[in-house]
Amino acid sequence: MPGALGGSTHAYEVAHGLAERGHRVHLVAAAHEGWGGLAPFVRPVSQFYHGVYLHHQNVPKAAALLGAWPIWRLARMLQPDVIMERYYNFAGGGIWSAQRLGIPSVLEVNALIVDPPQVRKRRIDDRLGGVMRRWATRQCLWADRIVTPLHTTVPDAVPRSRIVELPWGANVTRFRYDGKTPPVVPTALFLGSFRAWHGVLDFVRAALQLLEAGHRYSFVLVGDGPERAAAEALTTAYSQHFRFTGAVDYDEVPQLLRQASVGVAPFNTAPHPALRTAGFFWSPLKVFEYMAAGLPVVTADITPLNRIVRHKQEGLLFREGDTTGLAQAMGQLLADTTRAQQLGVAARARVVAHYSWQHHCEQLEGVIREINPMTD
Repeated sequence: MPGALGGSTHAYEVAHGLAERGHRVHLVAAAHEGWGGLAPFVRPVSQFYHGVYLHHQNVPKAAALLGAWPIWRLARMLQPDVIMERYYNFAGGGIWSAQRLGIPSVLEVNALIVDPPQVRKRRIDDRLGGVMRRWATRQCLWADRIVTPLHTTVPDAVPRSRIVELPWGANVTRFRYDGKTPPVVPTALFLGSFRAWHGVLDFVRAALQLLEAGHRYSFVLVGDGPERAAAEALTTAYSQHFRFTGAVDYDEVPQLLRQASVGVAPFNTAPHPALRTAGFFWSPLKVFEYMAAGLPVVTADITPLNRIVRHKQEGLLFREGDTTGLAQAMGQLLADTTRAQQLGVAARARVVAHYSWQHHCEQLEGVIREINPMTD
């Protein structure tokens, strides 16, 4: 923290949003994304960052639980009204500290806690006797409330009454629509981590269909990940029409969106067993940011994406995995600037009303006050 991935965005926006609402927020996070450092210690406040007291704890991700004791010491010193932890497989120091100190707690979950049997991590845990599953369930039972986009992420052993379904959002102040002039060359933009289930190769293949049909559109791909090399290899014959930016800082994303005509989120759950098992439990950050920036959205016709982006109202939907359908939807909006702008304006209005980080933090504040009225 700060960083370029969705987890960093979530940590920043929630911490900053609660601070904006008048709360004093201490954020414990890694100094940078990736493996982390070697010293499992919470350093003193390294900076007062955008209204938040930021503490850095550099622990290798696979050994994140080593940070539990320093977190407990920090919590004992601060005596906060509530401790909130973003769930991670090998972590839990925040919820453990809250349990030991008698402090109300909130566990934020945005992935399936217990993986299906076909996932390698689950098979390893099975061989270990289910120790990770028991630890994950224990954290859920300790937490006073669990905030998650979809309740199916949480084990059945946890009472549903403790779960609050709460989607992520977009910062509608940072991402704005100002009646921009459309780009000279109609441009479709993909933003993501270049993993198979984000559909980056589907996006490229759909773009190639449009180019091979004689359309001279531009395509921007923002991000990085395992499928970037394969994506770039596919574009060789039409490389002048594609731009790969690599990973970019969160602060740079709004400017990139302003240069696009359409935002594309071609999620494909087929390569992701957890999504196939529990449903689409992600809160689609990039979709919210496209909408906040006034872009019409092309995305897969699956729940909850089809509730966020309504077909022909804020964008266009296509059948999941249907590359031809994706190309047709992209082509319709790239060819019709007026319609694209109308849908983009409607998308902006919808995200402001229902899917902003500001709205998220207001609802989260209500959850916090419910478990600790003293925060009033």
